[in-house]
Amino acid sequence: MREHRLISAIETALGWSGAEELGKGFVRGSMDDPALVSRLLTPNRLLDIAMRRSLNRPQFRCFQKGEEVHPAVYYTDSVSPRGQSIPMVDMRSLGRLLREGATLILDQANVFDPTMEVACRALQWWSCERVQVNAYLTTNDAAGFPLHWDDHDVVIVQLAGEKEWEVRSTSRKVPMYRDSDPNNIPSDEIVWSGPLKTGDVMHIPRGHWHQATRTGSGSGKSLHVTFGITKRTGASWLAWLADWCREREIFRHDLERGQGSDDKALTEAATNLIGERSPADFLTAYEQETTLPRHVPFLGILGPLDAVVCTTHFPPRIQENGETVDVVAAGKKLTFTAKVIPALRLLLSGRPVPLERAAAVVGAEMKELAEILVEEELCAVLTPELSSGYTGLVTNAAS
Repeated sequence: MREHRLISAIETALGWSGAEELGKGFVRGSMDDPALVSRLLTPNRLLDIAMRRSLNRPQFRCFQKGEEVHPAVYYTDSVSPRGQSIPMVDMRSLGRLLREGATLILDQANVFDPTMEVACRALQWWSCERVQVNAYLTTNDAAGFPLHWDDHDVVIVQLAGEKEWEVRSTSRKVPMYRDSDPNNIPSDEIVWSGPLKTGDVMHIPRGHWHQATRTGSGSGKSLHVTFGITKRTGASWLAWLADWCREREIFRHDLERGQGSDDKALTEAATNLIGERSPADFLTAYEQETTLPRHVPFLGILGPLDAVVCTTHFPPRIQENGETVDVVAAGKKLTFTAKVIPALRLLLSGRPVPLERAAAVVGAEMKELAEILVEEELCAVLTPELSSGYTGLVTNAAS
């Protein structure tokens, strides 16, 4: 889905020509698409999400004066006429905190908002890595998180207002969440400091120390989203190999001590395993075996299948084999006749496909093929809610 406006805006702002620069170095720039920032998310839309859903810590948190506010301050139980209790954000209390100056955080905003969902899926298809987005709304003189580092690369987009940032270099090269070193001493080298303003974009590689604040900025606001992109590592490859080793009997035997041990045979078997399954094999398998995402199921009793969109975490692989074609995605392999290749490419493009219009372009088999892909959950019915996540950001595949 390179056609997504966010992808082209990020590449232009950062001077990139693809995802290869992820994690390579700190860089910032500014979008030349002013309408895009308000289309992605606004402060009021974020507050609307908080109002309409039952959110819980740590997915939804509030900070004031550098410390987390106890959830009891801004949560309440909504009690139905039958006495059923559901925890909800107390919007009056939250409003009071925001007027005083506070930072609220919504982790995985892509779970709740279709525009954020589609944006994350576009970034996943672009980067071939899993992506989630967190939203941060800061008001008035509130501080943000203290100096810290993330165990993944981030792309930050400033959507409203402005915020002061400080970015420092790493104090340990490519630190990890599970690591041999706690990496808790910040670097003294400041890479950049200054304000991020509406439309600005910044890439902070894994391990770079950073902090952001509105302290001293007076009345105002800041809304930014952070796209967290977790790339695979050598340690990820070795963990994958450890899962494969269970297929072979030699790795399932107990380790013996003393004369009964056969370290040489075990070492040779491990060496063979490493030679047979390369890091490239791991990356390919990771993309093809990732589980299916959540989506609204298609129910014929609710109406006909008029439009669909491919919702796999990564682009399905289309393999042509003469008279047949295989589709490999999400742990599945589907085989079709070669004549449906044009229809497959359209349906699996990652863009919305209105079936009647698409059938006029590639043939009458479009609807039957779409029904199969929806049944196999590689495509999802394009509900009005899901469609809203593409509107104005991604053109439909039949255009």
